Amino acid sequence: MPATLTILDSAVVWLNGKGITAQWGTEPFTTRPAAVRQVEETVAEGDLWLAEVDGVPAGTMTLTPHPGKHVPPAEEPEVYVRLLATDARFHHHGVGAALLAHAAAETRRRKVSLLRVDCFAGSEGRLIAYYEKQGFTRTDTFAVGDWQGQILEQRV
Repeated sequence: MPATLTILDSAVVWLNGKGITAQWGTEPFTTRPAAVRQVEETVAEGDLWLAEVDGVPAGTMTLTPHPGKHVPPAEEPEVYVRLLATDARFHHHGVGAALLAHAAAETRRRKVSLLRVDCFAGSEGRLIAYYEKQGFTRTDTFAVGDWQGQILEQRV
């Protein structure tokens, strides 16, 4: 958990430095008790994976058998990517792509054919485009208040 929270905090700082404040807010996860609880609950529901670069935690993701509460579950077994983030020091090193490749391999290992993820739909859709480059296809959209999200899927 400490490594995951450190990575998530770093991602917030990196996003804010790019002027992206609507995705995960402006305050680090560790300063928001509700956010820490959400991370703990998500990790408890699934399998936490960390990517390392030279022994240093560089990225995190949790795989669960269902999405979070704002996204309806699929009508078939699925693996859902949650809390995917890269430490700011390792952006553009392929950490996220490696974690997503691992998610696809893990989905196949579990004999499940559907891998899904959701993301922030703002910022000109840059995150959506990233997932599309990783082999995902857009499906549904959703909103949490004025926060707009996009659900994507990949058949593995």
